[in-house]
Amino acid sequence: MQLTKHTDYAIRVLIYLVTQEEATISQMADYYQISRNHLVKVVNSLSRKGFVITTRGKNGGVKLARPAAQIRVGEVVRCMEPNFNMVECFNYKRAHCAALPTCGLKSAFNLAADQFLAVLDGYTVADALLTDKTSGAAPAAVERVLPELHA
Repeated sequence: MQLTKHTDYAIRVLIYLVTQEEATISQMADYYQISRNHLVKVVNSLSRKGFVITTRGKNGGVKLARPAAQIRVGEVVRCMEPNFNMVECFNYKRAHCAALPTCGLKSAFNLAADQFLAVLDGYTVADALLTDKTSGAAPAAVERVLPELHA
């Protein structure tokens, strides 16, 4: 599965705002070396979905709409991605699998996408700031969601 740049940038904005009470789009664009124009669209999406609050004007900026520990990464991904069509037959306009009408893999792809999102639901934006940078340990929430992955 590959996330769009829009989703990637949305997550970057939220992570940046964990360390800053408020920031401008220009500051974030400079920090990440990404297009300011594209970031304007991303911040607008985040604002419409209730993840950030924006203030216009000379002293304006962007800040988190709620604590970072309450923003689940899975929720952000679901809101920012246009769809989860991992393969062509997921497109609702297609009546059947183009490769084989009796293909049974669609349910496997759906299960994989569900588990992918379940793992991301175990992480919050606050988890992006590791206190122990050498540890790659998953948060306890992930271990509760998918214990079989940690067995």
